[in-house]
Amino acid sequence: MESIYNKLVGLKVGDVLVDEPMKNHTTFEIGGPCDYMVVPHSYDEVRRLVEFLRKNEINFMVIGNGSNLLVKDTGIRGVVIKIADNLSELSFDDDVLTVQAGAQLTKTSIAAIERSLAGMEFSSGIPGNIGGAITMNAGAYGGEIKDICVSVKAIDKDNNIVDIPAEEMNFRYRRSRVHDEGLIVLEATFKLEHGDYDEIYANYKDLDNKRNEKQPLDRPSAGSVFKRPEGYYAGKLIDDSGLRGYRYKNAMVSQKHCGFIVSDGESSFEEVSHVIEHVQNVVREKFGVELETEIKIIGD
Repeated sequence: MESIYNKLVGLKVGDVLVDEPMKNHTTFEIGGPCDYMVVPHSYDEVRRLVEFLRKNEINFMVIGNGSNLLVKDTGIRGVVIKIADNLSELSFDDDVLTVQAGAQLTKTSIAAIERSLAGMEFSSGIPGNIGGAITMNAGAYGGEIKDICVSVKAIDKDNNIVDIPAEEMNFRYRRSRVHDEGLIVLEATFKLEHGDYDEIYANYKDLDNKRNEKQPLDRPSAGSVFKRPEGYYAGKLIDDSGLRGYRYKNAMVSQKHCGFIVSDGESSFEEVSHVIEHVQNVVREKFGVELETEIKIIGD
């Protein structure tokens, strides 16, 4: 363990943390320690770090704001690369926005609105960052990342930094080329539209109010737990199964939105995973529908 730490520090690829609790880096506030967390501050640092880890066959994963993660209480073996506020700069060239992967979706959307640029309002309130949004083709209220994306800068499997046109990203429901090839997103470019500030802001506030009314934003969660089954809505299936408010210790199906599982106090991985499995079993028994998790469950 000590030798890996020394090598990581010697590489000068960012801040290196040891036995860092993952609960401090996820919106669920759940998760044991990772062996190492590295917080890089440039694209070259990310590239050199990934090249080193791949060459030495050291397990690693990349996280952003941890808004779509459920981490086991035993933590994560290997290296966690965090791309969040450390790589979150953005710039505008007329109606074209270029933004680093660590920037939060909400802050990015607001920055566009302040310049009277429309197109990102749907993403305001999604608690992830740009890298995760590209990876998952994030979407809400009729909009998706693929609708505005022009290109993506990423690290490929050969450790090269490449620019990929949006039409080659294979965007689809909650998936993209990032999954297919294990890409690491560094940056994205979006094409927005000039518009009337008051109209754009009104649209943003309308969507924001809908989220606040329908989603349990006041409690720790990882957002929507399950993917939308074809022909159904996960939240309605769960509600129709009589599971609204179902609780196991400190974890429960949200009373406000049945697609969310929230922490009512300090929940553990075991408590949340129990609720997930119970919901899946009941919905399967009642409707014959398999609910597949949208959140990523990780750890050792």
